[in-house]
Amino acid sequence: MDRNLLLQAYRLMYSAKVMAETYEANRAITKYVHSTSRGHEAIQLATAFQLKPQDWVSPYYRDESMLLGMGWTPYELMLQLLTKGDDPFTGGRSYYSHPNSLAENKPKIMHQSSATGMQVIPTTGVAQGIQYKEKIGHGQSATSNEERPVVVCSLGDASVTEGEVAEALQFAVLKQLPIIYLVQDNDWGISVSAEEGRAMDAFEYAAGFKGLQRRRVDGTDFFESFEAMQEVIADVREHRRPWLVHAKVCLLNHHTSGVRKEFYRTDEDLARHASLDPYLKLRHYMTGDFGEDYIRQMEAEVDAHIQADFDSAVAAPDPDPSAVAMHVFAPTPVQEERGERAPSGGAKVLMVDAALFAIRELMEEDENCLLYGQDVGRRLGGVFREAATLGEQFGDHRVFNTAIQEAYIIGSTVGMSAVGLKPIVEVQFADYIYPGFNQLVTEISKSCYLSCGRFPVSTIIRVPIGAYGGGGPYHSGCVETTLLSIKGIKVAYPSNAADMKGLMKAAYHDPNPVVMLEHKGLYWSKVPGTDDARTIEPAADYVLPFGKGAVVLKASDDAIFSGESACVITYGMGVYWAKAAAKSLPGQIEIIDLRTLFPLDEELVFSTVKKHGKCLVLTEEQQSNSFAEALAGRIAKECFRWLDSPVEVLGALNLPAVPLNTGLEAAMLPNAEKLQQRLTDLLGG
Repeated sequence: MDRNLLLQAYRLMYSAKVMAETYEANRAITKYVHSTSRGHEAIQLATAFQLKPQDWVSPYYRDESMLLGMGWTPYELMLQLLTKGDDPFTGGRSYYSHPNSLAENKPKIMHQSSATGMQVIPTTGVAQGIQYKEKIGHGQSATSNEERPVVVCSLGDASVTEGEVAEALQFAVLKQLPIIYLVQDNDWGISVSAEEGRAMDAFEYAAGFKGLQRRRVDGTDFFESFEAMQEVIADVREHRRPWLVHAKVCLLNHHTSGVRKEFYRTDEDLARHASLDPYLKLRHYMTGDFGEDYIRQMEAEVDAHIQADFDSAVAAPDPDPSAVAMHVFAPTPVQEERGERAPSGGAKVLMVDAALFAIRELMEEDENCLLYGQDVGRRLGGVFREAATLGEQFGDHRVFNTAIQEAYIIGSTVGMSAVGLKPIVEVQFADYIYPGFNQLVTEISKSCYLSCGRFPVSTIIRVPIGAYGGGGPYHSGCVETTLLSIKGIKVAYPSNAADMKGLMKAAYHDPNPVVMLEHKGLYWSKVPGTDDARTIEPAADYVLPFGKGAVVLKASDDAIFSGESACVITYGMGVYWAKAAAKSLPGQIEIIDLRTLFPLDEELVFSTVKKHGKCLVLTEEQQSNSFAEALAGRIAKECFRWLDSPVEVLGALNLPAVPLNTGLEAAMLPNAEKLQQRLTDLLGG
């Protein structure tokens, strides 16, 4: 091994030791919860030394030695430890060893979270994106295997039991992606021992995934680890196939600074782990090769350097509190309505087709646009035919089916977006979005904010939603309130074809994550009274910005002047219930279609309510604790002086699910008749 590399390995390994000791000796200062890499240093440094600037890596929260090996300085890491304003990763917003980086001279790192195992899907999405770009020719600039990127996903063995890890491994072997899952096994998952928590280790588990290469390594031995990672990474650069490396390591420090090792570990266990210390193993070799005096001199230099870095980091300024709300979203270029909404001579189209045509135009314009999900491939084209013909036109590499893996479908978009792609994915029914919520909450929604704007997730997640005609308890649910509780995503809910196409185009050009809620009952205008969901197809250049509601029906000036009018604030199917109910109250009802639920057009809502003094918020969701009730509360506060009566809300009955029987379904849901009665009462009739 190159002697300079060996010296660098020892210097960094000793640095990690001194850093851990410094943090422990200054617990009053290092008050935020953190982990260290003590016991894991050898495999982490051995991995880092193989990586090149074109590679991608997802370290986990114990990987400080890997970060040191990739070129990050102790001072830079300490800035994050102490949540300082100059923290190069998150600006003081996240924990120690939670990096992200686009530095040109280092491997790339997208936003990293604390949720164990959750990074495996987004990182597999990076490998998926790299494979796609190589397929379409964007990777042809690599003239040798050495220039082809690899992806490394690092995780602890306890997290391998997460179901989402299985989804990622399944996809990686199915598509033969260029990724290495580096599993660091220290026998502990906080206080849960390996014997308590899993029936097999990660190496044994990997045997069940056909096509996943695997290797065991003593992760406390730097030389063995270096050789193993050198061979595995070289194989992935050449053969573009997935590997799992199971590195057996020891845990020498606390799980975290807040969960102390002495709380749950025996003296015998601690002594066994201490006997495997990779630092002591390497030091024994180094003193034999370089001499004790040389090593002591190096250690003294590191001691002084670490102390100086720590003192400087402690003195560094804290973040500016006025910047706390920055980077929730990246700026979107779509700020105003543009293009032809209703071209002269245009034909009316169904809402389902408006989405289809929008995606077709996007895919024709941009080869970075992909569409995937359950049953959207060429064989079926979506269970609602919402992707019909796209597979035939653009090929299986751009429009393809996935397994039943909602978490992977949603979470992989993080990695795809990170490498510059623009994924559009579909969750087949709103009722089945919940398995993907971990990824939506933990990874997607926080990525832009915690990376200080470096990694917004540009994706559209299509979600057919709503009830009609006996869909039953698992195909009829509404989920907007749950979605709107997540900060960092945008939510659209179009009610007609023109809005669908305009919002789809705006969502695509928006660098942020968008959930597009698409009502199944409006797709084909099969529900009586929804013919107006069909509109003239907008031109290809039409975009509709988020946060701009529409006045669907105006009340008469006379009714407004005489105080005999009211407004209905609604969206989706509610638009058509409101229009039907308004027919029996001619001139008295003004209807606002929100079109997007976040951002929300509060200006239009509040100005409309102030004009009428009477308001009803209409939703298809179960009413209690819903978005509609929350909106009613905001209206009541903002418009209190102008209100003639309390703000009313009408939603579905507060039942756990939509019944299958159509009569029971109708009894649960709002409709035009129920709304008409409520409006009549509101108007004093």
